[in-house]
Amino acid sequence: MPGVTYDVAVVGGGIVGLATTRELLLRNPRQRVVNLEKEAAHATHQTGRNSGVVHAGVYYRPGSLRAKLCVEGRHALRDYCADRGLPYERVGKLIVALEQRELGRLYDLWGRASANGIEGIRLLDAAEIREREPHCNGLRAIFSPETAIVDYAAVARSFAADAGAAGADMLLSTEVVAMRRAGGITELQTTQGEVRAHFVIACAGLYADRIAAMTGSAADPQIVPFRGDYLLLAPQRRGLVRGAIYPVPDPALPFLGVHFTPRVDGSVWLGPNAVLAFAREGYSLRTVDRRDLLETLRYQGFRKLAARFWRTGAEELYRDAVLPAYVRSLQRYVPELRAEDCKPGPSGVRAQAVGADGSLVDDFAIDGGDGVLNVRNAPSPGATSSLAIARLIVDEAAQRGALAGAGLAAPVEKAPAS
Repeated sequence: MPGVTYDVAVVGGGIVGLATTRELLLRNPRQRVVNLEKEAAHATHQTGRNSGVVHAGVYYRPGSLRAKLCVEGRHALRDYCADRGLPYERVGKLIVALEQRELGRLYDLWGRASANGIEGIRLLDAAEIREREPHCNGLRAIFSPETAIVDYAAVARSFAADAGAAGADMLLSTEVVAMRRAGGITELQTTQGEVRAHFVIACAGLYADRIAAMTGSAADPQIVPFRGDYLLLAPQRRGLVRGAIYPVPDPALPFLGVHFTPRVDGSVWLGPNAVLAFAREGYSLRTVDRRDLLETLRYQGFRKLAARFWRTGAEELYRDAVLPAYVRSLQRYVPELRAEDCKPGPSGVRAQAVGADGSLVDDFAIDGGDGVLNVRNAPSPGATSSLAIARLIVDEAAQRGALAGAGLAAPVEKAPAS
């Protein structure tokens, strides 16, 4: 708003940015807070294009932020959805080992899940797998009963409504193009004019590195966009799947592999694959943004990553282009699936932070400088963890002097989802 200097400006209208905007005002309703979103609607990109799974916390390294915040965030999200009347369905998940060589990784996951305190997990044998998923192959599986599904776009819109009702200015179609800090104030140049704030929290997702660069933060890690294309299971064949079915993931890769996911609208998504996107908003193979693509190809971190995983990348591209190959990867788990049961579905782009040495940033990453915090990496389970991530961000902001006088050191009221 013209003439206003905000206490906090939050850049990004995805689920993490909206949860953070909401959390700021739960901590202190007297705050002057603005949320800046470049699109005409909230939750347009990663939030509105993911599988809708609420992860239990099985996969993540014990002690990591992902492990801790996934469990905390899942509990908070469950309570929030119950309070707001939003769909939240515990469908459960099988993580299935098909071959003997996968059993070691499955047992490692079991150890992680146990260390992370995941409720109700069980190891199933082949007969028990069939009892739970009659059409699924497998030698052994981990069953996670707390895995659930939601509509994350609806959740994000509810967060936005909460924040707006609490007094935040929610500015859409407002892209941040530059920042300048002077005298304890950050001037954010946007496509709708200048916005001034004492403190900036950037939750920019696919553009996290670019916004961080505007604040003077380090160039690394850089965001490398990976597209995931889903297939849709024909309605008459949805009986092939009862709950979520996942493979045992390769720990060297950031993706979980193709899987079967029921949705709250009754549909079933199959996939996704994982291929390099040629644009940060590249939701199809034909979408190419010259700046985005050149930035990725010139980045030494990506080149090192590609050198390590070129074979995997080639296999993913082949499956992306050849539907029967994609279906064959799914048939390993559900042999009765047929190519004619599948049709092209939605696509999403994952913002994967990659270091200059080619390493994948495998945990949530937040850094900052004078008057700013940057969420540099918040991939899956970022949506599951969004309420917990928001609390962490506001806690961190409160520990920095710029917010100490604003009354954010402790909540002044308890969040409904706590």
